[in-house]
Amino acid sequence: MRRFVFPGSFDPITVGHQEIIERALPLCDELIIAVGENSEKKNMFSLAERMNFIKETHKNSPKVKVESYEGLTVDFCKKVHAHALLRGLRNPADFEFEKSVAQMNRRLSGIETVFLLTSAKHAFISSSIVREIMRFGGDYSSIVPQAVQYNKS
Repeated sequence: MRRFVFPGSFDPITVGHQEIIERALPLCDELIIAVGENSEKKNMFSLAERMNFIKETHKNSPKVKVESYEGLTVDFCKKVHAHALLRGLRNPADFEFEKSVAQMNRRLSGIETVFLLTSAKHAFISSSIVREIMRFGGDYSSIVPQAVQYNKS
């Protein structure tokens, strides 16, 4: 079974994340969306809310599993017997950062990273931008999945 792990905080999941997930599904047998839990990071949404947004968004995708983890991503990958990490790239800055992380992950564990380029129509979207729009009461309905839209924090 070819298992990929897509790690992130997903605070919240965006349509950009959703696109990467949907495009990755034909490449693997199972895709674990690994929601990182970092007690030092102040998230807008709780771990349970973030996981529920993803589960609701992908409830009709049997290949998608949602799990939480703490610590090193490579340790989680070993635990779930992942074949590769999945990362979405929006721009050259993302690539430079993710390339370094991928090289270190491969050095630490031998795990490969699969990069998918975000489509141009979603390349400007980030969770931090979504949170800012939410904080100030802006319309975020076109940049998050429906499951997040119903949460009016």
